[in-house]
Amino acid sequence: MNWRLLVEYDGTDFEGWQLQPGVRTVQGALEDAFARLVGRRVVVYGAGRTDAGVHAVGQVAHVHAETRHAPDVLLRALNALLPRDVAVRTLAPAPEDFDARRDARSKLYVYRIWTGATRSPLHERWSHALAAPLDLPALRAGAAPLLGTHDFSSFRAAGSRGRTSVRTLTRIEAGGGLGGELSLAFEGSGFLRHMVRNLVGTLLEVARGRRPPDWISEVLAARDRRVAGPTAPARGLTLMRVDY
Repeated sequence: MNWRLLVEYDGTDFEGWQLQPGVRTVQGALEDAFARLVGRRVVVYGAGRTDAGVHAVGQVAHVHAETRHAPDVLLRALNALLPRDVAVRTLAPAPEDFDARRDARSKLYVYRIWTGATRSPLHERWSHALAAPLDLPALRAGAAPLLGTHDFSSFRAAGSRGRTSVRTLTRIEAGGGLGGELSLAFEGSGFLRHMVRNLVGTLLEVARGRRPPDWISEVLAARDRRVAGPTAPARGLTLMRVDY
């Protein structure tokens, strides 16, 4: 049977989603829990491979596993076995051909920045603390050219490989306010490795007055990671939703 899962996790103490030998991963934690319940190893496939330190409230996954447990019983049993920093929010039978990664049509990520004058212990694990003055109108102006379909080579992880670096961004939105939590939402058909964090780091160069807004267009056109801004810390990034 194919199961569709909605997974939430605090990525602080995980080395990312993807299973890796000798380190703690979200996929590994889920597969360990399933193995104890169904009596054999199964593979849990996620909609996206979040990096070390990145969080999720809306990660979607699928797994083929045979069990006599009803869905509600299986859900409770899984969460009883999982560590405290990961949970399966919902679980339901899915069509046999449902694939959490290949069937995804868009994803929404939110990057949180704590802009308070003093540090906030409650935001420490899930936000990037940045007390420097930020120019939000300049940030929004810089973000505008990024919308649409482009080659985002300047914003992919250095050395990463893939068939194409063309992606489509449908929304970039700044919410919240200065002196508290600022959130930057990025929605699109798909994202390259480190793409959102590199976009954030580059937009913050504009928001801090280090670069003019029209510099973003130059970075995008260059198709060269070396000309963009730094990679923002992983702890501020959360996968909010995957749409199908």
